[in-house]
Amino acid sequence: MNFTLHQLQILLEVSRQDSLTKAAKEMYMTQPAISIQLKNLQSQFEIPITEKIGKKVYLTDFGKYMVEVAKNILREADAIQYKTKEYKGLLTGKLKISSASTGKYVIPYFLSSFIHQYPGIDLTLDVSNKSTVIQNLKDNEIDFALVSVLPDQLEVMEEILVENKLYFIGNTEKTQKDKPLIYREEGSATRMAMDRYFSKKAKRKSIALTSNEAVKQAVIAGLGQSIIPLIGMKNELANKQVFIIPSKGLPISTYWRLIWLKSKKLSPIAQAYLNFIKEEKESIITDCFGWCEEVIF
Repeated sequence: MNFTLHQLQILLEVSRQDSLTKAAKEMYMTQPAISIQLKNLQSQFEIPITEKIGKKVYLTDFGKYMVEVAKNILREADAIQYKTKEYKGLLTGKLKISSASTGKYVIPYFLSSFIHQYPGIDLTLDVSNKSTVIQNLKDNEIDFALVSVLPDQLEVMEEILVENKLYFIGNTEKTQKDKPLIYREEGSATRMAMDRYFSKKAKRKSIALTSNEAVKQAVIAGLGQSIIPLIGMKNELANKQVFIIPSKGLPISTYWRLIWLKSKKLSPIAQAYLNFIKEEKESIITDCFGWCEEVIF
């Protein structure tokens, strides 16, 4: 048999996506290229691996077996790669972190120097909604999660990183009560903060969007006003695309925190990263987030 590791990686991605088009997008390939590689893999077996029904691609029972084999083979291939680096005296392996969506403005600054310090480490950083992040943590699929609110009914350890201040913003400096309030989706920590803040205030028409970037762009366009984290508004404030509107009871302050399962035995890489955070976080906060303390409105 002459199947390649790349073909096995394609099979895994197709199994995750149930679609050649989506798999191609995730792997930065064209759909015809994905199809050719799957066909080459299939040619080495007499039993079908996949079947297409409508626009979706499904695994046969044999295909599901192949996926499990592929996972094991690719895992062993990674182990060989990391062991090679270990013999060269490098700290190696994978660091897996899942971050709530607004955390994308935070976590890169707490990773950059670490990754440069340990070039043998592969980083997997997934930025998603809060519920997905917590589920990834619960399923033990990641080393750490970055959140601003601790999860309920899940025993975790935490390392606080940086303060998270939420302000009321608009594309003018005044409250415009004739315009809607723009919320994040249900389950978002920012959404919960807005719900609490506006619970006893006069009701206004509302709009729900699924990311802070979408909320910001909607505010800039004049669609409405919102409460969002300061940490993601540096450029927009500097360019006077958005304005902080002074409001009683604001800002709302929480903290971005790195959390991990209390029962989890941290890998050497995860432990090295946690040690790095404890030693370097104060200088990172000063260098990268000092501007948050200088905001005047």
